[in-house]
Amino acid sequence: MTKLACASALIALAAPFGHARDRGQFVNTNADLKAWFDGLRSGKGPCCSDADGSALSDTDWDSKDGHYRVRVPRYGYALEGQKQELVWVDVPEEAVISEPNRVGRTMVWPIYGYMGVTIRCFMPGSMT
Repeated sequence: MTKLACASALIALAAPFGHARDRGQFVNTNADLKAWFDGLRSGKGPCCSDADGSALSDTDWDSKDGHYRVRVPRYGYALEGQKQELVWVDVPEEAVISEPNRVGRTMVWPIYGYMGVTIRCFMPGSMT
């Protein structure tokens, strides 16, 4: 069997397990607010949804000279029994969401890759 045939067979066997599904965790979510979250975009692209973002406490973000930075986990996962390491990341200007914040809380949509963590979307709240 050729390498191409083996790869095709492997993909065909694994594909049914990769489907997205609604597990019902957002059943009590306001439909208008969910639609608003699903449509959020920054200059870096769509933010995807509130489920992909994380709310930040006031101590995990700040603003200086018109620029933001956030404190997020260094990695997109934590090993069992280990504390998640947090790092400060500068928010690119194009990642800042320009429309009004309808939920009031600060949110960030980090992207984890082989070069580390970057910020796709950031929505500032009100520092109290």
